[in-house]
Amino acid sequence: MTKHDREPGRPAGPWVVNEANGADCSASRLLFCFSHAGGGPAFFRPWSACLQPEIAVRRVLLPGREWRLEEPPFRHIADLVDPLCAALELHLDRPYALFGHSMGAAVAYEVARRLSAARGEGPACLIVSGRRAPGLPGSDRRLSALPDDEFVSEVARLNGIPPQVLSEPELLSMLLPTLRADYELVETYRPLPGGRLDCPVVAYVSTSDPAVQYAEMLAWRDETTGEFSVRVFRGDHFYLKGVRPDVLNAIREDLA
Repeated sequence: MTKHDREPGRPAGPWVVNEANGADCSASRLLFCFSHAGGGPAFFRPWSACLQPEIAVRRVLLPGREWRLEEPPFRHIADLVDPLCAALELHLDRPYALFGHSMGAAVAYEVARRLSAARGEGPACLIVSGRRAPGLPGSDRRLSALPDDEFVSEVARLNGIPPQVLSEPELLSMLLPTLRADYELVETYRPLPGGRLDCPVVAYVSTSDPAVQYAEMLAWRDETTGEFSVRVFRGDHFYLKGVRPDVLNAIREDLA
């Protein structure tokens, strides 16, 4: 067993980041944010203060990143969903929505389905960003199997690796196992058994995203019996990075 294989019975670390220290206890809605491959909750940190007091942001931290860096990352979404949903259950004390970007969209979608089935009522809204609908066929290309140099080049093409990481070989080598595991999770993902959602689904797509096309985002409408809509933003695959008023205003409207 390598250090990146999940050990049976290994205790899990904290799955949800909340830096508000009670400041958002009056928020009427929760927003759980799921990041892209290789990403962590820090990606959504700027949103917390911007969306208060109406929306309390809860950032999801998966094993293999930030202060869970020493924990083996998951390589298959079927293994991830059960422990993740069990952890999220502890935080569902009010109406909630899910936001997932890229890999996070697939994870958020499966979490939404699992919580809907288990609780009889799922999220008030699912927002998926930068990821084609799960019912569409995926690419046969396996970036996760490429040699390190080629793999890094392909990920960097999407702006998926910060320049400060690319310029630090030791830091890059430390992060590569998790990034590669995340890509394997994405590339092997197929929808898990279960029914369609009944909550509203909103698809966010950018104008210059090399990873997904508008038509592929439109196909998310087949994943719910509820309302469906699409929003288009200017930018590349990481159009939502930092604080963008148009993105944050869209989230407020979609969760209203």
